[in-house]
Amino acid sequence: MEMPDFMNYANKFSSSEFVEKISRIAKRAGAKLVYAAFILFYTLQSDKVSAKDKALIIGALGYMISPLDAIPDAIPIVGLSDDLGVLLFVLKKVWGDVDPEIKAKAKEKLSKWFDDDEISEIDDLI
Repeated sequence: MEMPDFMNYANKFSSSEFVEKISRIAKRAGAKLVYAAFILFYTLQSDKVSAKDKALIIGALGYMISPLDAIPDAIPIVGLSDDLGVLLFVLKKVWGDVDPEIKAKAKEKLSKWFDDDEISEIDDLI
């Protein structure tokens, strides 16, 4: 599968729509997608991240929020796989700028939707 031009989705991102989308899809999306999304969301708020990396993050989160993407989110099982792919692609690019505090904050957020067994799936994220 070819990586979509997710930078076309930068104008789709907003903090409120991000929180709403995560709340709506969290259980169906799984702990890995939610964890990756929150790491990027919190990294976006960091002053230690370059403008270029922030642009990548905004594009990826905008792609996740948008209902129009390569594989529609409504398709069971595979509908969110393209979203996860985009999030992981960008996360790998900015991983060196992700503080341990951001990872901890993102992991803490997972307890709202997932139990300990589901949260343990994030250990092999990258």
